[in-house]
Amino acid sequence: MSSLRLITFAILATLAGTAGASGGGGGPPPGAKSEDVSKAERLIKSKKWDEAVKVLQRAVERDDTNADAYNWLGYAERNRGNTDAAFAAYDKALQLDPDHRGAHEYVGEAYLLVNNLEKAREHLAALRSLCGKKCEEYEDLEKAIAAYQAKHAS
Repeated sequence: MSSLRLITFAILATLAGTAGASGGGGGPPPGAKSEDVSKAERLIKSKKWDEAVKVLQRAVERDDTNADAYNWLGYAERNRGNTDAAFAAYDKALQLDPDHRGAHEYVGEAYLLVNNLEKAREHLAALRSLCGKKCEEYEDLEKAIAAYQAKHAS
């Protein structure tokens, strides 16, 4: 490597370090999973809904542009029986990222809980246009709708 390149590299590295130290970019790159979201996912796997909600509320306070955090917040709220809060969180996730497949799946499942089959079907149609019939989110919501219809068939 030439001396000029080494000097340029050293200057750029110093500037990058200074920007990170002053708050100019030391955080995770866009789309990276925050520590709070990772922790919440572990709590959700353990079905610790109340704890997950607290962690996710903190996550969205820190970064109100994180569609994944809102999606998981909706999921945790739904699983602790708070459908109003779940719908609010899913709506926010979909405002931030209209193509968020997980949010479409989970809000569709939430609509089934409140007996709104038509809204669940709307989200199934959105998933079909986003990823076709072979993506996991489409398949899961399709199964949930089929189970709902079988249960309410008579």
